[in-house]
Amino acid sequence: MPQVFSPAMNAVARSSIIAAVFLAGAATIAFGALYRSSFVTQVNNPRPQTVPFSHRQHVAGLGIDCRYCHTSVEDAPFAGIPPTETCMTCHSQVWTDAPILEPVRRSWDTGKPLEWVRVHDLPEFVYFDHSIHVAKGVGCVTCHGRVDQMPLTWKANTLRMSWCLECHRAPEKFIRPRDQVFSMEWQPDEPQETLGARLLEEYDIKVGQLTNCSVCHR
Repeated sequence: MPQVFSPAMNAVARSSIIAAVFLAGAATIAFGALYRSSFVTQVNNPRPQTVPFSHRQHVAGLGIDCRYCHTSVEDAPFAGIPPTETCMTCHSQVWTDAPILEPVRRSWDTGKPLEWVRVHDLPEFVYFDHSIHVAKGVGCVTCHGRVDQMPLTWKANTLRMSWCLECHRAPEKFIRPRDQVFSMEWQPDEPQETLGARLLEEYDIKVGQLTNCSVCHR
C-alpha cells in the first residue's frame, strides 16, 4: 500500500499540536483577564441613574450619615433605598428649581417612586445581611469603598465569593469598633490584626464557622 502522507506531515502534525496548546493557553489567559476586567465585574464603572446622586457632595460635603438615607442597615438584611420624601426633606427648601432634580420633584408630585439602578447587586443564590455585618464591626468602606469620594456611585470591589472569603477566613484583618462602622476615614490606632484579634472575642465571632457554605448559600 503506498504511503498516504509524506514524511513532512510529521513536522506539520507536531507544529499543529504545539500551536493548539499555545492557543489554548492564550485563550485561558484572555478569558481570565476578561473575567477580572471592569467590563465584567463593573468595578470602578459609575452606573447611570435617573438622578445623578453624588455621595461625595452629600457625605463629604454636607456630612450626612449613611443611616440618614439607608435607614434599615442596622436592623435588616437590606440597607434600604431612601424614598422621595427623604430627598424632599432638604430639596423642598434648597435647589428647588434645579433641572437636575426634576425627576425628584416629579416623583414627589405623582407619588411614583424613583427608579434607582442597583450598583451592588448580588445573585439570588447569595444571602447577605447588612445588619449582622454592621453588628460585627464591618465598616461600610470595607465593601463599598470610599463612597464619600464618589461623584457617582460605582462598585469598589467585585463582591465575588473569593473576595468575600478573604474576610470570612481572616476577619481580624478587617473588623473595627462598632462606633466606627460608618466612618469613612477611620484608621486603627494600633496594628489592625492586634485590634481585630481583641474584637473577635468581644463580638463573639467564630472564624471556623464563617466559611461554611450555609452562611451565604441558603
